[in-house]
Amino acid sequence: MKNVFSSLSFLEKQESRQRKIFTFLILLVSIGVNAQQNQVESDSTTTENLEEVLVKAVRVDADSPITHSNVTKAELAKRNLGQDIPTLLNFLPSVVTTSDAGAGIGYSGIRVRGTDGTRVNVTINGIPYNDPESQGTFWVNLGDFASSTESLQLQRGVGTSTNGSGAFGASLNLLTDATSQEASGLIANSFGSYGTRKHTVKLSTGLLNDHFEISGRFSKIDSDGYVDRAFTDLKSYFLQGVYKDGGTIIKALTFGNVERTYQAWYGLTEDELKEDRRQNPYTYDNETDNYWQDHYQLHWNERFDNNWSTNLGLNYTKGKGYFEQYKAEESAEDFNNLIEEGSDVIVRRWLDNNFYVLNANVTYKKNALELISGISYSSYDGDHFGEVIWGSDLAAETSIRDHYYDGDATKNDFSVFSKATFKLADKITGFVDLQGRFVSYKTNGLNSDRVEFTTDANFSFFNPKLGLTYKPSQFNNYYISYARANREPNRDDFENGVTENETLNDIELGWRYNKGKASVNTNLYYMFYQNQLVLTGELDDVGSPLRATSGKSFRLGLEVDANIQFSKQFSTSTNIGLSSNKNRDFSSEINGELVDLGNTNISFSPDLVIGNALNFYPVEGLQLSLLSKYVGEQYMGNIDEASSKLDSYFVNDFNVNYQIKPNKLFKSIVLSVLVNNIFNKEYVSNGYFGSYTYEDPGMPTGIATGYYAGYYPQATRNFLVGLTLGF
Repeated sequence: MKNVFSSLSFLEKQESRQRKIFTFLILLVSIGVNAQQNQVESDSTTTENLEEVLVKAVRVDADSPITHSNVTKAELAKRNLGQDIPTLLNFLPSVVTTSDAGAGIGYSGIRVRGTDGTRVNVTINGIPYNDPESQGTFWVNLGDFASSTESLQLQRGVGTSTNGSGAFGASLNLLTDATSQEASGLIANSFGSYGTRKHTVKLSTGLLNDHFEISGRFSKIDSDGYVDRAFTDLKSYFLQGVYKDGGTIIKALTFGNVERTYQAWYGLTEDELKEDRRQNPYTYDNETDNYWQDHYQLHWNERFDNNWSTNLGLNYTKGKGYFEQYKAEESAEDFNNLIEEGSDVIVRRWLDNNFYVLNANVTYKKNALELISGISYSSYDGDHFGEVIWGSDLAAETSIRDHYYDGDATKNDFSVFSKATFKLADKITGFVDLQGRFVSYKTNGLNSDRVEFTTDANFSFFNPKLGLTYKPSQFNNYYISYARANREPNRDDFENGVTENETLNDIELGWRYNKGKASVNTNLYYMFYQNQLVLTGELDDVGSPLRATSGKSFRLGLEVDANIQFSKQFSTSTNIGLSSNKNRDFSSEINGELVDLGNTNISFSPDLVIGNALNFYPVEGLQLSLLSKYVGEQYMGNIDEASSKLDSYFVNDFNVNYQIKPNKLFKSIVLSVLVNNIFNKEYVSNGYFGSYTYEDPGMPTGIATGYYAGYYPQATRNFLVGLTLGF
């Protein structure tokens, strides 16, 4: 309750700002109602799937002026052989993925339009998933979650209002398994290169007495990793109980994961990469990350009639774990004098956190008007501490597991939004989305470097979004939108002295064509930032990327994706992203002097990203797909230094799916084969870059700047084979 009262006190301070925002919301309602009253259409008799109400507040429909892509359960299943969700989304427009262990399992990452994973807002059934402090998404804690995902939507750019940390490059929202009408079961096993194996069991009672269903999944994933000893050990579960009665659906679900992964976060130097790209310089046999995370969600959706529906969502997440590390010849002062000077030591750095969420929204839909209004409140508390579990020479009176640092953090996040879609004219639809978001973040104690870390920061943001859709025919629509987003710094930013928020303005202009066997989506975007926190290329001591404020910057791009069914046997799916990503008037200290570099490339932002799928259906139930991905060259820093450049790469995968529907015993038998990187390309998708200074009498300042870089090699040719039995 202490956190709740703290949040309420914070909100009182923002009262004046909220009044302004609520004034806008009232105006929005008035606009929408007036538009609705002008309609002469008859009421729609269609009713919306109540399960989709879980994500209605954060998703958009096909004609919305928001750039987006949808992925269904069936599409995910074709390559769901153990790899993480980012890897399964690798072929979406403007998406670049990477894997620390090299094989797409374990610590994986996703970038969209060049923005890193801390700026991709992720929700599960509308509940924020990003870690409140780091703002990152740790997919390693969602082992085999694709097997429990009904659908997902990736919105590029700011997107619509969402819950949790603001979207600064994309938002990704996942909807978990829908209710099954009939009893069913599934057993899926897959095996592949680098000791990879996945075992999944799913069961459902079906709808009992037309009202109740209980379902669940248990999974185990193991992989030795492409990088030596970069193993991953994941155990996960998903359990769900559903009650349905007319316009009511109540879902209680819990899911969780236990992960253990070996350290591969620091990659390889250039020399190590040339010597043996699969080597791992770390030799301590338990240099591992160990984390447990359990989620508990309750959703109550109510449809009162064809016009009104509501959704209430509650969430509690418990996370706890540690990173174990061996350190040699350490300073006693760095470990609170628990060891003698120069001692070797093994430490565990712990996180122990709790995350509470309340979401509530109401939807009104009549004729051409749809109005959704809601609130979201979350409260986070986390303990950070380090303990010494072994030392070659412990100090007197030191006990194993004594703490050498302790710190804590709390974060409260409250948002209110209202969004409306309404007819302005016969072929023109308007979209207005207004959000107020209020954040309070506090820390106390010491950080892992035993430095005092005290923060007391409050932020209040107003995030408007406006759009128009023009639909001259049933096959074409054109849209234009403007969206503004604000975002607070994360924990690492505060530790590095950053206290200002970032601001993004996003303009999107698009055309969609969908007729028969062909669909084409084309959009132009211009995203311009104030105080954008760009990746510097450097890493902290647990492998997390560091960021710095770049001042003014922009991303300008063109995205095209097309799906064409040429015949019953052949189809293609192609996307291309062309972009220019620049820091304006960027300056950096080089050779002891501050140098104005003018416009420079934003780190980790390739100018060209292409994805392609060629699909062949020779007989019923059989699909053969050649999947291709090209990623242009990119810089790992922001100063256009040649040594920070990652080469472009072009990689191809081959996927086979064959489904048999026998008459007895099983409802379906599916054989899946995935050959990744079939042409055995040696490539690097990610890395790190930094600078250092040294004395050089030949320089005017007597100081010279040197650079270093590291690389994460990705797997060469490898395969996965799976067999799924449905009954």
